[in-house]
Amino acid sequence: MNEKAMFQLTYGLYVLTAVKDGKQSGCIINTAGQVTNSPNRIQIAVNKANYTHDMIMETGKFTVSMINQKANFDLFKRFGFQSGKDVDKFEGFDGFALGENGINYITEGCNGYISAKVEQTLDLGTHTLFIALVTDMDVLNDVPSTTYSYYQENIKPKPQANQNKSDKTTWVCKVCGYVYEGEELPADYICPLCKHPASDFEKQ
Repeated sequence: MNEKAMFQLTYGLYVLTAVKDGKQSGCIINTAGQVTNSPNRIQIAVNKANYTHDMIMETGKFTVSMINQKANFDLFKRFGFQSGKDVDKFEGFDGFALGENGINYITEGCNGYISAKVEQTLDLGTHTLFIALVTDMDVLNDVPSTTYSYYQENIKPKPQANQNKSDKTTWVCKVCGYVYEGEELPADYICPLCKHPASDFEKQ
């Protein structure tokens, strides 16, 4: 079985935001889509390791901002490579606006947003699938949306050649570039930056 076939699926990239007890936070996801249009519902799948996941479970509402092709890597680092448990992801960032549902949506590097209220959840083990009723949405600009492939080819920095090669075996995350050192990568290893599994690492 060639697991790389999964990379042939078309994925968008989104900033998922939520608010709880006055604290705004967000994370990067790649699973969002419309499931019905009357009434208008969307679905998102969120890794349980993300702080934003817990916020949505408790409050039942969220906003998805669609990342466009003018987004820079800093947006992904801000919302994807650090945890809202440890930092305020909106500190020093002004590329957002407050939505009608009280949740920030992202204006910098995004072409639209959809706000929604959770109606159903499905436990998928590592992730939760949220089915939600759309409560608000708007188009911000006409810059094309970023796909996962576009991000890999045009936004994510290319790995730099190691000038001081050692005899150590390394494994590199294909999503964010995090480097793990060791002869074997544990099968249950999760990238500490982007939360992707061991299957998204390549041996160097």
